[in-house]
Amino acid sequence: MIIDTHLHVIDPWVLDYPWLADVPALNQAWPYAAYELEARRAGISRTLHMEVDVAPKRIEDETNYIETLAERPGSLIAGAIASCRPEGPGFAAYLDRQQHSPLIKGFRRVLHVMPDELSAQPLFRENIVRMSGSGLTFDLCVLPQQLTNAMALADLAPDLTFILDHCGVPDIKGDARQPWHDNITELAKRPNVVAKISGVVAYADPETWIADTLRPWVEHTISSFGWDRVVWGSDWPVCTLGGGLLAWVAATHALLEGASMDEKQKLLCGNAKRIWSL
Repeated sequence: MIIDTHLHVIDPWVLDYPWLADVPALNQAWPYAAYELEARRAGISRTLHMEVDVAPKRIEDETNYIETLAERPGSLIAGAIASCRPEGPGFAAYLDRQQHSPLIKGFRRVLHVMPDELSAQPLFRENIVRMSGSGLTFDLCVLPQQLTNAMALADLAPDLTFILDHCGVPDIKGDARQPWHDNITELAKRPNVVAKISGVVAYADPETWIADTLRPWVEHTISSFGWDRVVWGSDWPVCTLGGGLLAWVAATHALLEGASMDEKQKLLCGNAKRIWSL
């Protein structure tokens, strides 16, 4: 079975998502029920909800909303990666509140659409270090040229597990191998960083990609990090921009054709169970 470490539920009747106005293809409701049907068809047994960059004042409302979905009988949601603002003065109090929630498994601050200077701010870095020893993880959503910023954060907090989203967001459609390739190799030298094999269908040409289109990018990420430091994610509904959840699951199985059963198990569920105590 598969543990999906990257589900987004979008409910514009409950929460505010300012960024969706700039992404017409995603600017609608993407309810949990629609995901669940496809997920069960694909063999997904559990999932982690990933924050959807809601309006800052609604961050804790999002956590509360996801908690109601997780409490439904038979829900696949086993935990949540919550949004956060490490650059803000209220982060310490926020972290303390969230640590009391059994739902929260980690945090993410979206960085790929933010200035590079954000993660270099002293307060941001101080609060990243503050998470050390908490048992929580921190997701890194960065562009290939920002992977050096990810390295700096990982070096600051060696006792904090960082999760690199979407293989480092490579430009697969443009076949831009550098600086992505070398930066992935370098980032993987940090033992406290785990790579998430997720989302890559959205970075390929939606009309022409096949499993072999994705292979160099996925294989380089796995070979760099090793089978003990990779997890799988759907990035639903963003994956619908590149064919959808079922197409991505099918491609994943094709890409894993030469892997051993033990290696497949680690990527698809075993490592996620260990990292987030699922």
